[in-house]
Amino acid sequence: MTSKRADTAGDTPKPPRPITREWLFRAAAYYLERYSSSTANLRRVLERKVMRRAHARGEDASAFTDEIDETVAKFVELKLVDDRAYGEARVLSLRRRGTSQRMVAAKLSEKGVERDLVEELLAADETSDRQAAFAYARRRRLGPHRLRNRAERRDRDVAAMVRAGFGFADAVAAIDDLPDPE
Repeated sequence: MTSKRADTAGDTPKPPRPITREWLFRAAAYYLERYSSSTANLRRVLERKVMRRAHARGEDASAFTDEIDETVAKFVELKLVDDRAYGEARVLSLRRRGTSQRMVAAKLSEKGVERDLVEELLAADETSDRQAAFAYARRRRLGPHRLRNRAERRDRDVAAMVRAGFGFADAVAAIDDLPDPE
């Protein structure tokens, strides 16, 4: 006895449904239910979805650029996508977990937040890089938070802090557990 799946194994799959404004709106809404996003990031997500579906249907993905722009504009108009609010929340979250200013700027730029807005958000941030370095060392169990081999691993820990975007003085202070001068 053969299963139903084995009978249809030779069949070609049905092509996906056509790309419509409604489908784009639902796809964007579903994405935003799960993740916060910047305008540029939402546009990239929708472009990838359209590209995959258009390729499966044998269509040209560039024909749907206007629909993508309209969908993103609709979500901006509904205030469900706001680069400033996204950036503020992301800066707070990243700085609280010990991310350096350089890495925060890189992560926001990667998500498509404009450079001027990134600079403005970082200027308004009240967390110093020294405080973030201590949080990073605690989270990664570096320096004074390491259970064994602290002295042997000191230089590696400082190097890890510098690679994470912290200045040398902040990295040494966090690894050597120096008091905060501020």
